[in-house]
Amino acid sequence: MEIGFTIGKFAPLHLGHDTLITKGINECDKFYILINNTDVIDIPLEVRAKWLKDLYPEANIILGYNPPKRYGMDKESINIQLNYLKDMFKDIPVNRFYSGEDYGDYVAEYFNIKHIRVNKDIDISASKIRNDIEANKRYLKIQVYNDLINKKSTD
Repeated sequence: MEIGFTIGKFAPLHLGHDTLITKGINECDKFYILINNTDVIDIPLEVRAKWLKDLYPEANIILGYNPPKRYGMDKESINIQLNYLKDMFKDIPVNRFYSGEDYGDYVAEYFNIKHIRVNKDIDISASKIRNDIEANKRYLKIQVYNDLINKKSTD
């Protein structure tokens, strides 16, 4: 049985994420998405999780309310993140990790599982979208775009 997972803030969820998540769902018997809380966007964790639940009902969504604040590719940051993931997935026998980033190799090695590196055919990032929603709306599902615009209009 193939049991895969991915992680992210999905701040916001975009078509690059969609490619990765869809691949994971299609290739796995069970697929988990850990969505982490963050202050880089004013959209609450629960709203971002609803995007995932609505768009990927086949996936199992895990809410990460208290992820580590430290990110980076240095050894200490990596160890902090890996220990967090070990705790979040302690009862789930995952055997595949899906990512579009270099850190995926560390996750796969730590869990002794396969890293499925999803090439980014879409040249976009969540920070680029946050900086200019209108110019990058083609990378967003309508539900996500509407939530971003509605939040912006209430600020």
